[in-house]
Amino acid sequence: MLRSAADAEKERAGPGRLRRRDHTRHPEIILPVIGPLVGGTFLELFWWGSAFLLGVPVMLLLIMFGPSLLPEYRDASVTRPDVVGAIMSTVGVLALVFCLKRIAEDGLHPEPAIAIVAGLLLGVFFIARQRRLTQPLVDLSLFRNKLFSSALAMLVLGTLISAGSQFFVLQYLQLVCGLSPVSAGLWAIPTTVAVMIGAMGAPALASRMKLSTLLASGLVIATFGMVLLARVGGADDQYLAVAGAAVSGLGRGPMISLGTGLIVGSAPPERAGAASAISSTGTDLGSSMGVAVIGSIGFVACRANLSDNLPEGLPDDVAATAKDTLAAAVAAARTLPDTEGARLLSVARDAFVQGLQATVLVGAGLAVLLAAAVTLLRDARVPGPPPAPEESAEEGGDEAAKPLKKADS
Repeated sequence: MLRSAADAEKERAGPGRLRRRDHTRHPEIILPVIGPLVGGTFLELFWWGSAFLLGVPVMLLLIMFGPSLLPEYRDASVTRPDVVGAIMSTVGVLALVFCLKRIAEDGLHPEPAIAIVAGLLLGVFFIARQRRLTQPLVDLSLFRNKLFSSALAMLVLGTLISAGSQFFVLQYLQLVCGLSPVSAGLWAIPTTVAVMIGAMGAPALASRMKLSTLLASGLVIATFGMVLLARVGGADDQYLAVAGAAVSGLGRGPMISLGTGLIVGSAPPERAGAASAISSTGTDLGSSMGVAVIGSIGFVACRANLSDNLPEGLPDDVAATAKDTLAAAVAAARTLPDTEGARLLSVARDAFVQGLQATVLVGAGLAVLLAAAVTLLRDARVPGPPPAPEESAEEGGDEAAKPLKKADS
């Protein structure tokens, strides 16, 4: 809801002020990287469920003071949101994620097969519905623009790669290297700093080189970082893992910084808010699918390796539990005698490292393909600075700054 309100305000602000505000998008990518540090602190001090309560005080303050502090505007041309379309898209995505997770756990069988068919059908029906509506939830006409579609695909795939690799790296630090949640969060700070450097330095570089060259170079750097991660072989390679994650984050920075600007800048000014909303949704979808897709690939590799190398003589229930996740294997090892527990823990950690290597190699391959696909943006340009207030007034008159109709109090 907050993002939708911000997007509506951006559309009302006009294209010049919209470009100036694109930099406020950086926290949407940077804050999830900082999240492990804050969440790890809560896990260290309280029980695991406390991490989910972090947003409660913020939401309470918003409920209490939002109605009086946040101005409310309504677009007279909008009738009502497409609730049915929102439900269809949400259920469809959840069905696909469920399918991927179940296939990773138990292989292909009727339950996930039905889920993937249902998810794909809902996706088809959703697209057909959006084409019929005069005020769709997603403006499909924007996808006819080659630059818009290419930039959005780049942002979604880049976020997918980032989320999938970060998901495994944080678990590696905690469950393989034995770090506490807070310590793992501290070791994630170099990645945060690298992402910030890449994101904030990209606009300056974009004024000196072709945009496609800048984005492709960043993706090549990200690929090199993932190759470093693929060389991690155990708990002794902690520094290598952190360095690889940081280098990968540095390479993703330009894409993070310039991706939304390209998407919004390629859309007509009157559809800037819709383009910005699609960009935000694409980023969220990429993060979710990164954990589901890339994470499932790593899980399959980990489980296959663990099944082939489980120590003999383990009780059936312990063996079954150990195959679930590395965290489950660590917990199962604590129930065994010291010698057997150490053997199980060693095998489980080695298997997880194999899963990490599979994950980052897939991510590196996707990054290479994405770098090649960036050539589709060879004619793209970074949106220029906003015009001076005098020029804006002369060109657009009062209409450019005309607010939407203020809601009756």
